[in-house]
Amino acid sequence: MATLDQKSPNVLLQSLCCRITGKSEAEVAHQFQYAVRVIGSNYAPTIERDEFLVSEKIKKELLKQRREADAALFSELHRKLQTQSVLKHRWSVLYLLLSLSEDPRKPSSRVGNYGALFAQALPRDAHSTPFYCTRPQSLALGYAERGAALSASVGTSGISSLGVYTLNGPTPTPQSLLAGQPPQSAAGGGQSLGSRLAWTLPVSCSPSTLALPNTRPLGPPVPSPRVVHPRKDGEVSETALVRDILYVFQGIDGKFIKMSGPDNCYKIDSKVVLCKSLRDTSSRLAELGWLHNKVRKYTDARSLDRAFGLVGQSFCASLHQELKEYYRLLSVLHSQLQVEDDQGMNVCAEGSLTLRRLLVWMYDPKVRLKTLAALVDFCQGRKGGELASAVHSYGKTGDPQMRALVHHILSLVSHPILNFLYRWIYDGELEDTYHEFFVASDPNVKTDRLWHDKYSLRKSMIPTFITMDQARKVLLIGKSINFLHQVCHDRTPPGKITAASKSADTPKDAAELLSDLEGAFQEKIDAAYFDTSKYLLDVLNRNYLLLEHLQAMRRYLLLGQGDFIRHLMDLLKPELARPATTLYQHNLTGILETAVRATNAQFDNAEILKRLDVRLLEVSPGDTGWDVFSLDYHVDGPIATVFTRECMGHYLRVFNFLWRAKRMEYTLTDIWKGQMCNAKLLKTMPELSGVLHQCHILASEMVHFIHQMQYYITFEVLECSWDELWNKVQQAQDLDHIIAAHDVFLDTIISRCLLDSNSRSLLNQLRAIFDQIIEFQSAQDSLYRSALEELSLRLQYEEKKRQRDEEGQWAVNDAQEAEEKRRIQEFQETIPKMCSQLRILTHFYQSIVQQFLVLLMTSSDESLRFLSFRLDFNEHYRAREPRLRASLGANRGRRLSNI
Repeated sequence: MATLDQKSPNVLLQSLCCRITGKSEAEVAHQFQYAVRVIGSNYAPTIERDEFLVSEKIKKELLKQRREADAALFSELHRKLQTQSVLKHRWSVLYLLLSLSEDPRKPSSRVGNYGALFAQALPRDAHSTPFYCTRPQSLALGYAERGAALSASVGTSGISSLGVYTLNGPTPTPQSLLAGQPPQSAAGGGQSLGSRLAWTLPVSCSPSTLALPNTRPLGPPVPSPRVVHPRKDGEVSETALVRDILYVFQGIDGKFIKMSGPDNCYKIDSKVVLCKSLRDTSSRLAELGWLHNKVRKYTDARSLDRAFGLVGQSFCASLHQELKEYYRLLSVLHSQLQVEDDQGMNVCAEGSLTLRRLLVWMYDPKVRLKTLAALVDFCQGRKGGELASAVHSYGKTGDPQMRALVHHILSLVSHPILNFLYRWIYDGELEDTYHEFFVASDPNVKTDRLWHDKYSLRKSMIPTFITMDQARKVLLIGKSINFLHQVCHDRTPPGKITAASKSADTPKDAAELLSDLEGAFQEKIDAAYFDTSKYLLDVLNRNYLLLEHLQAMRRYLLLGQGDFIRHLMDLLKPELARPATTLYQHNLTGILETAVRATNAQFDNAEILKRLDVRLLEVSPGDTGWDVFSLDYHVDGPIATVFTRECMGHYLRVFNFLWRAKRMEYTLTDIWKGQMCNAKLLKTMPELSGVLHQCHILASEMVHFIHQMQYYITFEVLECSWDELWNKVQQAQDLDHIIAAHDVFLDTIISRCLLDSNSRSLLNQLRAIFDQIIEFQSAQDSLYRSALEELSLRLQYEEKKRQRDEEGQWAVNDAQEAEEKRRIQEFQETIPKMCSQLRILTHFYQSIVQQFLVLLMTSSDESLRFLSFRLDFNEHYRAREPRLRASLGANRGRRLSNI
């Protein structure tokens, strides 16, 4: 025969039934079926599942028995148990120990006849429920005990008298309120197993079955039943009021209690004869009807509103679920009242349904209905994520019941939002018909502006339990997936980009996520964000050469390819010196290709070179080719997302500025070459020494100025900004980081190259200086043409004299000599005019430079102030301009004050 351990659970349970009842297996068939139903049901324990509370109860029991040493030992052992990870359900173990310690010590509290216990059927309204609940822990049967329970429940914060609620759903009907079940006695604090099961018996059982023999209450002794005073003539009975109240609980007017429209509350008819205590109690109970009507009116109005959206419908569903549990409780109360009517039970009888008893039993539902009504008021006019934020804000309370209720509602409300979110981050799909999700889509935006304009955040719809950083990452994830599919034409399934984790398929899953927003939820968002962003950047760099295009912008549009730019200027000089209206783009394009083939630019990627082109700006009257020529770089496809039209406009402005500055350097180089080449030739003309010296001095000033400006632009602006950009691009985690770094780069060089609106006066002065350099080149060229022409005539004259002298003739006659002297005299008379012109040019140039320096000195940019020091390193301009001395002194004072 098999041992007991080897038997099935059914055989063991049947043996247990036989041992308890003392009957054979055939005679305990009914009890065995009852036991199976009890074990298979979801009855919850009558104590909150809190390890701390159970341990405190054990210690209190030990202290009551004057076992302080055992209590201290238990506390130490419990502390050590908490440090071990062996047991997962320590609460259950402690609760078992507490139960075992009570049973053998209090035999008098056991049910006398276990056979009678098992002989009863399950209550007709008992059912399996996934929710935890507790029946009232101290629900007295007499008036004195009911008054004590009422004062305890009303006088406290309500937490101690409320049932236990879980996050899985609304609180079911307290088991003590089910039809046919008597409330628990105040003496039930130390019940044994039999007494804890006895409360499930129906009311119809005999009093002998319900009695607990030799029960010794732990609280004060139960007073004798109250004395019922006879009613006055015409006074409404309490039973009739109870029946009316049960209708009012459902929002239905009773016979004596009706809704008052002007006062917006339920009132007892003033003509009804009723004592003050019953009138007051009825008014307090009628509040539940008003709360019920408020919640029901909201759900009825919103349930049929499809525009309310999925989140709103989920909110209504959660309210309906709570109302359903409320109705279930009312049905139990109606059943209880019907049983009393059938049995003819008097209101004074033990276990009868009274107003005082209703006041105690309906305390928990009233608290819940108050919470729901407050939520309904607060959520008026809200939808989508804004509605979820409103519900979430109500969960920030110290009341564990209210927090559990709100958390359950939030799990239902947030379920559609989390479904939107997972569909968006794993599939890139946005099915938000009623605009509830915090990611918005604009269907009118074209593909080329998808990244910038098509998707955006609705900040009002971001739930408060989702941070702005998480919302930004969610937006980027879905946007990246759509960008890959629609712009990059990448057909890789989203599942291969990032592994899709478990979604919020049920409200329970949503509740689990909401309970760990900084853990599992954050990990899911981060994983999808990093995987998707990394894949997108890899596609852009591998298939579309994003970094190579960025470097091409630096080399060509920002003049970083020095040999190419110099050779291009040499080739373009004859063309660009002509009027702008005579230029042809195809000629300039041919010159550009020649410059590419003749320099290191030829080794660049063909994809880069084919995008390089020539562009002619709008022609104004009097413009030359230098004024309208520009390089262009064609961008399209995914890289146009980084190099937008606005960005290319900025590149064009910077190129024109750099091209003009490079032209000044090129011009001054030609001026210096002319001076060096003509210096020896013109030594034979001493009358030109003064004007040539003046030219050399002015040219030196201009060369110094342009060199310092080029150093500032090239190294302090372009190179430093480019280095920062490149480091940011290398460390970028998503495409938005690259776009932001690129925008900062362009804004920086626009600002520091004096091209922004704040530096307009500086730019105007700088352009005036550039114009003076061009004018000086023209003046010097005119001077050298006149001087070289005069020198050529003098050399010819001397050559003729030598030839005639060699022929034995007179070198010159008087007429020729007079003509020569007259011509020389005319030339010498033009020299003062040249000197005056150069002096005027010099004075005008220096005045512009001085104004430029004053503006630099007063600039808020420290690098521009340092530039002014380098431009006037020997204080040449400071000695001429008093404002420079004042500005310099003010700046020095400012620096000293800062120190």
